[in-house]
Amino acid sequence: MIKAYAAFEPEGELKPFEYDPGALADDEVEIDVSYCGICQSDISMIDNKWGITQYPIVPGHEVVGTIGATGKNVGHLKIGDTVGLGWHSGYCMTCHSCMAGDHNLCATAQPTIVAHHGGFADKVRAKAPSVIQLTDGIDKESAGPLFCGGITVFNPLVQFGIKPTDRVGVIGIGGLGHMALQFLNAWGCEVTAFTSSESKKAEALKLGAHRTINSRNASEIESAAGQFDLILSTVEVKLDWNAYVQTLKPRGRLHFVGATLEPLDVSVFPMLLGQRSISGSPVGSPTTIADMLEFTARHQIKPIIEKFSFTDINKAIARLRSGKAHFRVVLTH
Repeated sequence: MIKAYAAFEPEGELKPFEYDPGALADDEVEIDVSYCGICQSDISMIDNKWGITQYPIVPGHEVVGTIGATGKNVGHLKIGDTVGLGWHSGYCMTCHSCMAGDHNLCATAQPTIVAHHGGFADKVRAKAPSVIQLTDGIDKESAGPLFCGGITVFNPLVQFGIKPTDRVGVIGIGGLGHMALQFLNAWGCEVTAFTSSESKKAEALKLGAHRTINSRNASEIESAAGQFDLILSTVEVKLDWNAYVQTLKPRGRLHFVGATLEPLDVSVFPMLLGQRSISGSPVGSPTTIADMLEFTARHQIKPIIEKFSFTDINKAIARLRSGKAHFRVVLTH
């Protein structure tokens, strides 16, 4: 039996929950969970904001732990390996996307917390290709958020061939944005942080931003017209997206990694005249996650976390809901 914490209704407290996972499949591994980050997506799933939650739900998709058991067909992982598990716990491995190395775009990929019990538990199971061994030199306690938030902001740098000479803006300096600043600075880019929080300006500069712009000050945003090769939006709220499009260079890109639910209201002419683009992306493939971990270790990049015991899981979730977490919350056994 796996001992876990589950929500039984929208916005409900998590309660102890046990389930029998059955026999370990030949292509699966079982991870003994040491740490698990709490992501905003966990909150969305607990609250059924996306309309796909099945109760009881065991959230948790930023897992770090050790391999406790392997299926007989698993060859690249062994018992005792320190590993991480993110948003996906399995892929079909046969579709065009998987065969092309874009496993994160697999139409039938298995999310770790959608119709599958996640990492708010003592153990969690996943298909072996979705489980990534930790690179030497990475801090295990803070590594969990890399497997969702970290790869979410790292993946666009790879997908769009971002150059060290590029100028990049990051909207929102929170759970995603604070990692994006570190990645982009280490990548060599000139980095601008868009934030509405005066208290975060100084910290944004410490994390890697070269300057900040007040995202609530229209004149400051206007003054940056035509400057950015890429803007990453990490927020989940509606902003004046037309103003941000105007800050892009020709062929610049406004890219969404924050799951805003409001429709985009964007004028077409600035897009046409400057050949600008709007796009979005999910997490990354296993290969890109592994590359991110190597990059992270090489440049000593770390998510900033607050730690809570698994026994205080509801306090930890309340902390994230409050919007005061600095910047990610991690559960520890």
